[in-house]
Amino acid sequence: MYVPQGKMMLKNENGIPLIPEVTAVNIFNGSRKQNIVGMSRAALSSALRNIKPQPKSINMRETQIWNWIYQKGAKNFDVMTNISKEYRENLKNRFTIDRPVIAKKQISSDGTRKYLLRLHDGNEIESVYIPEKNRGTLCVSSQVGCTLNCSFCFTGTQKLVRNLKPEDIVGQILVARDDLNEWPYNGMPKDRKRQISNIVMMGMGEPLYNYDSVRDALHIVMDNEGLALSKKRITLSTSGVVPEIVRTGNEIGCLLAISFHATTDEVRNNLVPINKKWNIEKLLNALRAYPSLSNSQRITFEYVMLKDINDSDSDAKRLVKLIAGIPAKINLIPFNPWPGSPYQRSTKRRIDSFAKIVNRAGYASPVRSPRGEDIMAACGQLKSESLKLKKKIDNKKIHKTEAKN
Repeated sequence: MYVPQGKMMLKNENGIPLIPEVTAVNIFNGSRKQNIVGMSRAALSSALRNIKPQPKSINMRETQIWNWIYQKGAKNFDVMTNISKEYRENLKNRFTIDRPVIAKKQISSDGTRKYLLRLHDGNEIESVYIPEKNRGTLCVSSQVGCTLNCSFCFTGTQKLVRNLKPEDIVGQILVARDDLNEWPYNGMPKDRKRQISNIVMMGMGEPLYNYDSVRDALHIVMDNEGLALSKKRITLSTSGVVPEIVRTGNEIGCLLAISFHATTDEVRNNLVPINKKWNIEKLLNALRAYPSLSNSQRITFEYVMLKDINDSDSDAKRLVKLIAGIPAKINLIPFNPWPGSPYQRSTKRRIDSFAKIVNRAGYASPVRSPRGEDIMAACGQLKSESLKLKKKIDNKKIHKTEAKN
């Protein structure tokens, strides 16, 4: 959401910002039909009750449409040949099957793909596909911009424009599958592996500040008749929105990652300012209560390695004491520089020393290999130009108001 200068952001009883569903102007002319992408199954069934001719079973019709969109990649109703032509025409009059549009695509030398996606209102977000030997991971955004202002993160330098809706979140996955030609086709080998095998909510924005939309979108991703990804192949990353953590476990049940990055409140207050609201102690207490937490479903602690800031042996020893008793692994992330960043990457020797201390304490401590650095697609490097668009729209509104007066 874009918050005009001098106005306060409304918050709920837990201190979480209340952000309007849509704040940007639809830059495409004409009224929008209802987009089926991102609708829950219940909402779709309800909407189909107004479409003639009525089938014998609404649930059967809903399942057919759901299957075409999420398992076959349908982009229009004409291809749905197991539905009568009359019914398809009526669907076209009421609904669309919209996806974001790829405004720009970059492919790294290591195969990483970064997508700049334009939404229906003209705002833009970034998604990243990271291919690896045994899996392919899509990094998905939850907001246009971000409100957290983490000092080491490029996205944090872009103000929050708006929350993404379920259609925007699910749409990122559909677009990536389109681009990777991942939908089923005639003659496709039966043993063909999915290119997008994992989803991480680690793109632009704080997912738990857009909880309802993220939850609803992930339910579509996890639905066996939807995109059919197991909850153990979905990871949600949060900077520590404590009131929503246990709720995430109960209502979504996916894997959880924490943007931790420091072992004292003093340092974390600077790196991750949300720590001023929910400090390390409160965060760790919430994590210990996370439903289904076990050795087979560990919490991942993300820890960016910043030279002379948080990378000492003392930090490593403090870290293992802090998380004692929590089934966890620690992902050590070499800092990915961006224009104007105030930090430097820790040396390889320092990172290795830190990793050894953590590993000796019994925690897996993989050092993440930077991916897509040559196209600014690495962790903490995502940013779009949507704020410029929002300012342009607001300026036009101001000029129109002044002209009327």
